Amino acid sequence: MAMSLLPTSANSVRRRTRTFSWRARLALLVILATAIGVVYVTNRLLMDRFTENTRNRAELRLVLYSGNLLSELRQNAIVPQLLARDPALIQALNTGDYTQSTQRLLSFLEEIGAASLTLLDRDGRTVAATERDKLGESHRQAPYYVEALRARDTIFQVLEDETGQYRFFYSRRIESQNQVAGVIVVEVDLAKYERAWAGISDAVLVTDSEGRIILATEPRWRGLSEADALRREPVDSAIQRAIQATADWTALPADAYLQGEAVMRVEGRVAFRGWRIASFTTYASVREKVNGVLALEIMGFAILLALAFYFLNRKTAVRMALFQRESAELRALNARLQREIAERERVQENLDVAEQTLAQSSKLAALGEMSAAVSHELNQPLAAMKTYLAGARLLLTRNRPDEALSSFQRIDDLIERMGAITKQLKSYARQDRDAFEPVKMGEALNSALAMMEPQLRQRHVAITQTLPDGPVRVLADRLRLEQVIINLLRNALDATKPVEDPAVDILLAQGETVRLSLRDNGPGIADLDSLFEPFYTTKEPGDGVGLGLAISSGIVNDFGGRLTARNAADGGAVFEVQLPAWTAEREAAE
Repeated sequence: MAMSLLPTSANSVRRRTRTFSWRARLALLVILATAIGVVYVTNRLLMDRFTENTRNRAELRLVLYSGNLLSELRQNAIVPQLLARDPALIQALNTGDYTQSTQRLLSFLEEIGAASLTLLDRDGRTVAATERDKLGESHRQAPYYVEALRARDTIFQVLEDETGQYRFFYSRRIESQNQVAGVIVVEVDLAKYERAWAGISDAVLVTDSEGRIILATEPRWRGLSEADALRREPVDSAIQRAIQATADWTALPADAYLQGEAVMRVEGRVAFRGWRIASFTTYASVREKVNGVLALEIMGFAILLALAFYFLNRKTAVRMALFQRESAELRALNARLQREIAERERVQENLDVAEQTLAQSSKLAALGEMSAAVSHELNQPLAAMKTYLAGARLLLTRNRPDEALSSFQRIDDLIERMGAITKQLKSYARQDRDAFEPVKMGEALNSALAMMEPQLRQRHVAITQTLPDGPVRVLADRLRLEQVIINLLRNALDATKPVEDPAVDILLAQGETVRLSLRDNGPGIADLDSLFEPFYTTKEPGDGVGLGLAISSGIVNDFGGRLTARNAADGGAVFEVQLPAWTAEREAAE
């Protein structure tokens, strides 16, 4: 009887095990079905809630946008009326003296916040403007000028420029003694709102009373209707990027479609000339919030399922064996890494030795290049001394000793310059910016031209100079700056050798930077890419070593500027030196 109990007990265990297995499977199915149901219901509820919140925020944002537009337009609408009564502007139009008019408009511009202010005389000519480059332009055919002359009230115009961007103008005629004296034009800066909207909303557009888009965060939409804009393929718009980055795994209510993708559209009214404003918002933020909550729920159910599988499978022993095998592999990997580290340390030591050797070689190469540079830089004054000596000899033979003494004085100056060049080139590798001082470009140019006078007179080169009225100053070393100009003049002389009537045009201009341009009428430059490389030259052997432009470029770079070269459209080469301008404000700051 006892023998019969063992099989019975075994069968009972098998039945309990089988029963437990089916119960576990059923529990897993229940957990899985519960997870699916909870995720589905949560998704629907949260989607509706977050969608409504997003819509409310979009509507509130649109109200703020329209309020900002209306406030800006109303603020600028009163400006023409006030400026039309300004006694100073009226007097300037009557007397024709506009010396202070531009400055007066500039003083108003910062307070008003407009894009620009323009004063037109009765003929439509710009006599004062906050944009000084517009002075003298004629606006006789401009709608804001024509309509302002016809009406007594302030006129508002929306015009499209050549770039496709819309500009907004208020204009009003200025009367003096019941006669039209001129027109004041105020440009409203609404483009700043486009830039601000682009950083907050996915897409925003403003349409006029005709349904034409006049403001938009997507520049390609301007000038189109809303329907055409939504059908147009954007290059890589912000809203398109947002749509592409969104996982569209659930259906959302669509207010509009952009390239087949659902977006939320919110429209509002701007209380100005029938304008309307609309925003398009993707459901990316809604999906992110919903997905965050769903991810937590799914993680919780995943943990439950993991625990269930853990207790059902009982694979602890297998996992321990796996861990032991991985530990052995890690120890072997660690030993291999130690060997690789030791090998890398040996390679690093060899690299340090190689770097020291390379540094020594570089020093020797620099010494060779410096020797060539000294030879090149001394050739200029030596050639000039030869010319002056020949002239002095000729003057002495003609019994003109006073003029010969003048040539000897120039030779003495050249000897001093040779000494200065040698000293400068010796310290080329250890230059100190503190040694720089304000230098007048005009004086440096005149000194360089005086140095090159014998060569210029011998070649009969026509020199044309265009210089500003006032002094132009840069922070540099006077001697090295003259060295650069002389090198450029010598290159121009060499380039014009095959030309019957050689000419060099010199242009000096000042803006934010100082630009010195030298243009010759030679054949131009064949290889612009290699022009500033050391020892590159197009001259015959013995005429040059190809260091002049390389040294000049290095000098200009030390001054904080740059030396460029290009071929002119009508022939010849143009070399341009750009240096930071030295002003009184900069001097006070330093």
